[in-house]
Amino acid sequence: MIRGMAVAARALNREDLAASGTRALNFIRSTLWRDGRLLATAMADRAHLNAYLDDYVYLADAILELQQVRFRADELAFAQQLLDVVLRHFVDDAAGGFYFTSDDHEALIHRSRVLGDDATPAGNGIVARVLLRFGHLLAEPRYLAAAERTLRAAWAVTTQYPQGHVSLLAALEELLTPPEIVVLRGEARTIEGWALALAKTYAPHRIVLAIPAEAADLPPALADKTPRAGAVAYLCQGSTCSAPIDSLEALIEQLGEDDAQPQTAAAPA
Repeated sequence: MIRGMAVAARALNREDLAASGTRALNFIRSTLWRDGRLLATAMADRAHLNAYLDDYVYLADAILELQQVRFRADELAFAQQLLDVVLRHFVDDAAGGFYFTSDDHEALIHRSRVLGDDATPAGNGIVARVLLRFGHLLAEPRYLAAAERTLRAAWAVTTQYPQGHVSLLAALEELLTPPEIVVLRGEARTIEGWALALAKTYAPHRIVLAIPAEAADLPPALADKTPRAGAVAYLCQGSTCSAPIDSLEALIEQLGEDDAQPQTAAAPA
């Protein structure tokens, strides 16, 4: 739901939807995050039960979407903590991919590793795509390697039953063609206007982060994309980034978005 709120907020320029997603995320961080681990359920001020793979990776995916509405370094760091727990406690070292339960979960007859989509996308499909996106965004080779191992582990079933493994196919697409990453730096109102202009075009394989010049505690890969006197954009794909782009018109031209309208991109008062 947080991810859906973030996507809708960006597409419709609805600050109330972004606020709703933020409240939900704040609740999870304050109530369901205990001693560096995520809990699965809460009611009447009581949170308990170990969270599952899907809980961790769906939440990390949602946090990344929320950063495209408004950037907060502490939330990005929280997403990294979630992924690091997944790599430490859920990974199948022998076969690749990730188990549904952690290595310190209650004893089960069978510890499942779900690859196929059901009513919701499989956790392994979501984690592969999320690890790829965070791996490119943060220049983190551990994430990229784990995503590739997951896709290799699922290769046989994915090719045999592609219709049942769409989330893994979506991750495979991003492994073969990494998403565009646009990092905007500068005065907050200006770069928010740039982000609004880019949001006018449907681009599901693009990540846009508008990071104010004064933002602190950035991970090294983002801190390296330094602000300048005016607004500036860094356009990256995979591990390759462009020289700084200092105008919205030039950025739109590089992205090939002739239909975008820079003159309507001013941030709302």
